[in-house]
Amino acid sequence: MKTAVINFKTDLKTKEMAKKVAEDLGFSLGSLMNGYLHNLIKKKEVNFSLNEKLEPTDELIQALKESREDVKKGNISPRFDNAKDAIAYLKKEMKK
Repeated sequence: MKTAVINFKTDLKTKEMAKKVAEDLGFSLGSLMNGYLHNLIKKKEVNFSLNEKLEPTDELIQALKESREDVKKGNISPRFDNAKDAIAYLKKEMKK
């Protein structure tokens, strides 16, 4: 495998903190950066997290309320043990 060097500047504190986190996870900083680059290429997305608790959106809260009401009304599908029964149920529901 041919390798290339990527140089970029960051402040010393950021580098040291990132290196510590990488080591705590059992990785080198270089291997984490390689993993990040591979993920960037594969998914074409960038994710950042501060490990904070996420708050649900208003839309999610509304969907959960509606879901609870559906459960109370019995407006839910039954449980299935196999795909054949589930498909038969869905076909029946589509005819309604």
